[in-house]
Amino acid sequence: MSHYHSSSDEVDNSISISRTYAWVIFALTFGLLISDYMSRQVLNAVFPLLKSEWSLSDYQLGLLSSIVALMVGLLTFPLSLLADRWGRIKCLALMATLWSLATLGCALAQDYEQMFIARFLVGVGEAAYGSVGIAVVVSVFPKHLRATLAGAFMAGGMFGSVLGVGLGGILATHFGWRGAFTGMALFGLTLAILYPIIVREKRISPQRNTAQPSTDIRGRSLRTLFNSRSVLCAYVGSGLQLFVGGTMIVWMPSYLNRYYAMSTDKAGAVAAVVLLCSGIGMILCGILSDRLCLKSPSRKISLAIVYCLSSCIILSIAFSLSHGTAQLILICIGMLLAAGTSGPASAMVANLTHHSIHATAFATLTLANNILGLAPGPFITGKVSDLIGLQAAFQLVPLISIAAAAVFFYARHSYLNDIAQLSGSNDHTSAVAPAQEKHV
Repeated sequence: MSHYHSSSDEVDNSISISRTYAWVIFALTFGLLISDYMSRQVLNAVFPLLKSEWSLSDYQLGLLSSIVALMVGLLTFPLSLLADRWGRIKCLALMATLWSLATLGCALAQDYEQMFIARFLVGVGEAAYGSVGIAVVVSVFPKHLRATLAGAFMAGGMFGSVLGVGLGGILATHFGWRGAFTGMALFGLTLAILYPIIVREKRISPQRNTAQPSTDIRGRSLRTLFNSRSVLCAYVGSGLQLFVGGTMIVWMPSYLNRYYAMSTDKAGAVAAVVLLCSGIGMILCGILSDRLCLKSPSRKISLAIVYCLSSCIILSIAFSLSHGTAQLILICIGMLLAAGTSGPASAMVANLTHHSIHATAFATLTLANNILGLAPGPFITGKVSDLIGLQAAFQLVPLISIAAAAVFFYARHSYLNDIAQLSGSNDHTSAVAPAQEKHV
């Protein structure tokens, strides 16, 4: 049977598992990520129904979306740190159970306040899933596949959004908005039960069960989260770019409903196509990054800059056009490129931080993504929409990509030096660990 030998950074801390089992782990973890975003984004498909039934403003609707991203941003770091120490698999199963039950609570909400509380709990459940999940995935595959796997894994968020918006719109049309939330909750609960049965901590992380790093080594590892310019820029650049993508995800069904006079199910279906383009973009841009950057690691950053600026130009042109087929095509192309930074940014974070705290590192990336992008995007755009209309608000959103490109450009000159510095630190850590083991 073929096996993958997964090596963590520059330290020989490798594990060997079958390729089949590695891909089973990826499929199940990917499936739960889809459930995560289905539960998160189904709300966007039923915005028009909630707005009508409860007489809500765009500001209130935006808050229902932003509260999830805010809780993810605030809790992802401590919960991911806990998962690194307590066990990633157990934590993933508990998270999925919580967000699924909270989504069921959304279906039972009787007013805006109850819906807000349920969405708050959805955010608590989803807080660390992305960071811990991707840490599990990169731990069972070779290092040279990191941008591809990160892009593909994070594309699960877009595919989940596609299903949440598209399927949510269909379910809402036939069973009401409560039926849409119920369907998402049942899917998540099913996967939450299966995951810990099939994916076992001992099989994927044997070294974590036999030896725990000392406090001194762990402290050194944690310092890699913030001790280089490049990794800080990766966090900030990724977060700013997701302001654009996150806003489009939330408000696209409403945009189509208002300016194209589409019904809830049709608007959800068309918005799902736009989001599908974004997910495909994550995968294709991640693959392109790995292929082009195999011999030139710094090229990842150059590609991230190209993705940012290209998406800004295309989306700006799209929202300056009159409504019609040409506009929708340009929006799809722009969204394909807007999500392209996810793979390169995630690979940068993995390459610039110690393997033992990768869940925490991706949690920090998730924190930046949510605090800088996913949380403020829908909220701010909803507020601007109340003042000048959603069309005008959408014309302003793509300009954030210019700031993201500038941050990645700032990281470009120090990236290789920062990687070399981490490698030297890893050499020291790997030399200290065996010496400590001899005294145990």
